[in-house]
Amino acid sequence: MNDYTTPLVSVVIPSYNHARYLGRALQSLLDQTFVNWEAIIVDNHSTDHTDEVISGFSDPRIAYFKIHNNGVIAASRNAGIRAAKGEWIAFLDSDDWWRSDKLEVCFAAINETVDLVYHDLEIVREPPARLYRRHVKSRKITKPVLKDLLLRGNPIATSSVVVRACLINQIGGMDESVDMIAAEDYNAWMRIAKITDGFLYLSRNLGFYLFHAGGGSRKSIDILFHNACKEFIYLLNPKEQLIYNATAKYFIALNDFNSGMVSKANKNLLFSIQYGELYIKIKSVLLYIIMSLKTFKQAVL
Repeated sequence: MNDYTTPLVSVVIPSYNHARYLGRALQSLLDQTFVNWEAIIVDNHSTDHTDEVISGFSDPRIAYFKIHNNGVIAASRNAGIRAAKGEWIAFLDSDDWWRSDKLEVCFAAINETVDLVYHDLEIVREPPARLYRRHVKSRKITKPVLKDLLLRGNPIATSSVVVRACLINQIGGMDESVDMIAAEDYNAWMRIAKITDGFLYLSRNLGFYLFHAGGGSRKSIDILFHNACKEFIYLLNPKEQLIYNATAKYFIALNDFNSGMVSKANKNLLFSIQYGELYIKIKSVLLYIIMSLKTFKQAVL
């Protein structure tokens, strides 16, 4: 253990009508081997039995209050951030949960050069599916971090993040504008990256991400990417803007593929393969192969 294993960490948990999940998230906190935490549940006036679930947890480290967030989860997260007493902020969505050593592992890796920690998560689908990606596999971000996030996309799952409270407060929390819904976390990481390159990736699965029908916004991924990034594009030189556009076109192609518009996706993928960074080139080639196999299969059936 190093000197950074004992600070108080404030765990911000926004919730709305997630009574069936919230108990599991809270129990995963109670099971933590790292005990110096407080949990701040910010409820958007749920109409289910959320109150009863929370009343079943008598731990004094758990605080609970309600706000009207008008459909903007960033408002709930920001309310939790303002109420936090810890030197560090961790985010845990109410339908996700952690492994018992999540906080211990994160704080064992933190030193004076680390400002934000993130890690892999295991995907759990509801209802279960036989064939699906089982991990939110992240990646190590290269420096400068802001350029990496702009040119290669967001590898940081919100429920994996532990960040210095002073930094999240310095950027004014997460953007609460309506057009930033479901992109506010990605945008926040980039605003933090304008201040520091101290991002640390732990290549370990330390929690679980629940994928279900009611799990957040269903905006097109390309729209989310643009909304999160648009305030930073001016920082890119012409070559980097071309790479950024290649990344954006990959996400557009992915969205088109998921919507069944394969021919439209092909054109954007070819642009991404030609102009994207190696990471995006590889993802684009793989998607192109998947689309080609799907088209071939449909043609022979």
